[in-house]
Amino acid sequence: MGKLKRKEYEALLEPMQLELIAMARWAQHTGQRVLVLFEGRDTAGKGGAIQAIAEHLNPRQCKVVALPKPTDRESTQWYFQRYIAHLPAGGEIVLMDRSWYNRAGVEHVMGYCSEPEYKAFLAQAPVVEKLLVDDGILLFKYWLGVDQAQQEKRFAERHLNPLKGWKLSPVDLESRSKYSAYTDAREAMLRATHRDEAPWTLVDFNDQKRGRLALIRNLLDRLPDTRVDEPELALPPLKGKLHKEQFGVLPPIEGFEIP
Repeated sequence: MGKLKRKEYEALLEPMQLELIAMARWAQHTGQRVLVLFEGRDTAGKGGAIQAIAEHLNPRQCKVVALPKPTDRESTQWYFQRYIAHLPAGGEIVLMDRSWYNRAGVEHVMGYCSEPEYKAFLAQAPVVEKLLVDDGILLFKYWLGVDQAQQEKRFAERHLNPLKGWKLSPVDLESRSKYSAYTDAREAMLRATHRDEAPWTLVDFNDQKRGRLALIRNLLDRLPDTRVDEPELALPPLKGKLHKEQFGVLPPIEGFEIP
């Protein structure tokens, strides 16, 4: 299968983005709470997938959550506590760029948590997610996969591109030699947390454009009927004279000179 050209990709993406807008209107109208978790290997394309979903949605309604390293205080809290604070309220859509599953992945593989903490997480995660689903939250969990050869290619691109260099961290570099360990951690995570009420969906992101399309299509197809009549807004002609914007020279600021 050949690489999808940008024009082809955009032509396929646009109607799905219109469906996403309709979905957001439905969530707002019905008070539904939508939570989507994006997990996967470094460079898989989580950020691009999230951007494709959120691009045309109201940022006040569709919130992207990408939490940094826990603070000293947060590290003493119940592990799920800082994530709970970001759950969606009625009518909201929350897209988590990595989630509580950090503990089953990078924290476990890189030794940032203890073995008892790791095992406790695998036992507690299905319980927490069942509580969320039982309370009415629509929860979707996606794992974005990428082969090691493709991952190495993307690491090299980030290394050489100053506009993408911020995406490459010391942890990423250290993780490169642990591809198999991450595979083992993923399989253990899936065995422990893949449940009927909160299943995982694995998406091939070796081709990021095709991956985004497949993920968005899957998300839309799994949502309930999201059709809500769109209110008709008339734009009557403006009466009276049209005013021009006024521009003038600002008074100088003391001690500041314009070069």
